[in-house]
Amino acid sequence: MEITAYIVLWVLAGVLVTLGLAGLFIPAIPGAVLLFAGLVLAAWADDFAYAGKGTLILLGGLALLTYPADFIASAFGAKRFGASPRAVAGAAIGAVAGLFFGLPGILLGPFLGAVIGEYSTQRRLENAGRAGIGATLGLVLGVAAKLAIAFTMLGIFAIVRFAA
Repeated sequence: MEITAYIVLWVLAGVLVTLGLAGLFIPAIPGAVLLFAGLVLAAWADDFAYAGKGTLILLGGLALLTYPADFIASAFGAKRFGASPRAVAGAAIGAVAGLFFGLPGILLGPFLGAVIGEYSTQRRLENAGRAGIGATLGLVLGVAAKLAIAFTMLGIFAIVRFAA
C-alpha cells in the first residue's frame, strides 16, 4: 500500500473513532458502529496484519454489546426509582431534544422528559421527580457501560496492533 493511502486510512480511522466516542454520549450518533468502523479501517491500513478476523469479530461483538448494555442500564435506573415505561420513553425523547440546547440540554433533557412522561401517567409531581432522577441515572449508567466497552475495544486493538 502506498504511503498516501496508508495515511488517509489512518486519518479516516481516527476521525471515525473520535466520532464513535462522541456518539457514546450523543444519542443521535451511532457511537459503537462508528468506533468499530474506525478500528476496521485502521486494521485495513495494515492489511489486517495485526488485527485479523478473530480480533475484528471480537470487536464487533463488543460493539453490539453496547446496545443491550445501554437498555439494561436505562431500565435498571428507571425501575429502581419506580418510573413507568412512559417516563423511560420521555427520558429518551428528552435526551434527543436536549441536543439542540447544548450541554444544559444534554444534562437536563432526559430528566425533564422523564418527569413529563411520568407526570402524564400519574399526575403526581413527587413520583414524576423520582422517575426523572431514576431515568437520568439509568442513562448515565448506560453511558458509563458503553464507555467501558468502548475503551475495552480500544485496548484490545492497541494490544494487538502495537504490542506485536
